[in-house]
Amino acid sequence: MTGLDELLSSAVQWIGSNLLVDTVRITLPATGDPVYNPDTGQNEYPPGDVLYEGPGAVLGDAGQSRITVAPDAGQMWVGETTSHYRLLTPLAAPIAPKDAIVTVVAVHNTANLALLGRSWTCQDPGHASTVEVVRTTPLDQNRDARST
Repeated sequence: MTGLDELLSSAVQWIGSNLLVDTVRITLPATGDPVYNPDTGQNEYPPGDVLYEGPGAVLGDAGQSRITVAPDAGQMWVGETTSHYRLLTPLAAPIAPKDAIVTVVAVHNTANLALLGRSWTCQDPGHASTVEVVRTTPLDQNRDARST
């Protein structure tokens, strides 16, 4: 399957050069109790372990306008919606586990800073398939200050 291998290799190179142009960080969620920070006057959670920091991209889903909500057992209706984002990372990057936190720490285009300061939670582990050119991980945008 030399032809297929060459095609996939070319696709991996193109994606790395043209799509994975921002710097993303994948961390495990913080554990433990918050610690008082006298400089800010706030209780802050310790940082989680960094699993990966390198080339990547966060993309909104093509069907982003759809809203998914589910009733909560204790309430008539949940107060937040599920957002549909995807994390793209090189195949050499570790597979992001469920509940890992993703942030964009640098953008390639300084005129577009909308990704900075946001965080996302991995909804499931990174996808795997027989034929891959990029790793895809489903994300949900965080709205809770603790997760950022």
